Amino acid sequence: MLSTMQDVPLTVTRILVHGTLVHGDSKITTWTGTGEPQRRTFRETGLRAVQLANALRDELGVRRDDRVATLMWNNAEHVEAYLAIPAMGAILHTLNLRLPAEQLVWITKHAADRVVLVNGSLLPLLAPLLPGMESVEHVVVVGPGDTSLLDGCAPAVHEYESLIGDRPTTYDWPELDEREAAAMCYTSGTTGDPKGVLFSHRSIYLHSMQVNMAESMALTTSDTTLPVVPMFHVNAWGIPHAAFMSGINLLMPDRFLQPGPLAEMIEAERPTHAAAVPTIWQGLLGELTARPRDISSLASVVIGGSACPPALMEAYDKLGVRVCHAWGMTETSPLGSLAQTPPGLTPEQEWPYRISQGRFPAGVEARLAGPDGEFMPWDGEAAGELEVRGPWIAGAYYGGAGADPFRPEDKFSPDGWLRTGDVGTITPDGYLTLTDRAKDVIKSGGEWISSVELENHLMAHPEVAEAAVVAVPDDKWGERPLATVVLKEGSSATYESLRAFLAGRIAHWQLPERWAIIPAVPKTSVGKFDKKVIRKDYADGKLDVTKLS
Repeated sequence: MLSTMQDVPLTVTRILVHGTLVHGDSKITTWTGTGEPQRRTFRETGLRAVQLANALRDELGVRRDDRVATLMWNNAEHVEAYLAIPAMGAILHTLNLRLPAEQLVWITKHAADRVVLVNGSLLPLLAPLLPGMESVEHVVVVGPGDTSLLDGCAPAVHEYESLIGDRPTTYDWPELDEREAAAMCYTSGTTGDPKGVLFSHRSIYLHSMQVNMAESMALTTSDTTLPVVPMFHVNAWGIPHAAFMSGINLLMPDRFLQPGPLAEMIEAERPTHAAAVPTIWQGLLGELTARPRDISSLASVVIGGSACPPALMEAYDKLGVRVCHAWGMTETSPLGSLAQTPPGLTPEQEWPYRISQGRFPAGVEARLAGPDGEFMPWDGEAAGELEVRGPWIAGAYYGGAGADPFRPEDKFSPDGWLRTGDVGTITPDGYLTLTDRAKDVIKSGGEWISSVELENHLMAHPEVAEAAVVAVPDDKWGERPLATVVLKEGSSATYESLRAFLAGRIAHWQLPERWAIIPAVPKTSVGKFDKKVIRKDYADGKLDVTKLS
């Protein structure tokens, strides 16, 4: 028996229309670095999104299923593209501007992008790549920039404001199937070529609802959120679409992502919520230590992308800013879990929950696969590789122009669950604690050592700025940990003192024998520790390694 409910597709179009009409007075503030920030209401943003859709269709010939790429910072115009492109039936493809040049060219060709919207400040990055981007027919320049760089390398160049300025503010939006693709992102390609993930209208709508829930980010019209996480990184964790659904004000940092400008904009614009990877918050903490600012407006920040060191969480607690840990990946849209704590607990009782990766929301099913294929119990102790499924979880990767989706066996189980590559435990009430990436676990003498646990302990040392631990070959034990550390300026810490500091926190057999001081931990395009670089530098003899007895 079928229900009597109306069958209304869950689409980005409805998010656009809702935000424009119901939350029209909410604002998008874009930081400019000098002078007054740019301010635009949701109503103005929605109408400009309509004008953009008209321009893309009538002037540039964009049609249903065409891929329109963006190479842009977090700003109001990027939000307009987030809304207009999917609503007209095309596919928004956010390009990660921090990827190597050859990967950007490969991704653009693989996606068959027809149009690229680019901030003028990024033209020096785009111009040399355009000759290799064979599918691109139009470049739309947003904001000031040296367009002469495009001479001879771009088939057609348009200025954004001129392109949309005289367009109608109405559009006959197509009635889309909610399962159609709305946006696409590519993984960072840390192993092999990047892989394309196509998000459906339905997955974006449901994910946006989850982002807004009280046990998630709890975005409301009385708040302002600062999404420092880039809009090219898994749709800024879903915040732009969720904002147009909830009406929360947006403070967009544009290209001003350095600690100094972030501290300045927080003090000036008073956001109540923010989201970014740990490295951003570590940098901001250093800035606030050196030059104190008033960031008391920040009630909560979400940290994801990689594990948040507990010491960093404690430091922000002292500033009155509550850190909420989250876990996710490109394939999970990305919200997979978020560490809101159960009610009625003391701060000491809350701590184990806060430093976990959090609880799975409704819509994300999880299981732990053991080394022999068995599934492990949710007892908070048995560890296995995390597998997930749900309405905003990828079931395949984009196969390229005209190709079928593909499902690599190392990424998907035979029954269709996503294999995350993360190893961890789950408590009986659904809190996830990740102990490591499967590829980063140190397998020493038949036992596992968590590189993440060692890193967190090292970064709790008062003289350590950053630390990364990797497995290196060992004749006796198979693998042993190599600890690479970045010392704070003026530090007098020695390897022996760092090892003694660890000795009171972990089992003796887990203590690293091999140590190296490095100027900075290498990072991926989205700010995660890039351990493959450290492993290669060690193998190539580029690290000055000291071995303690």
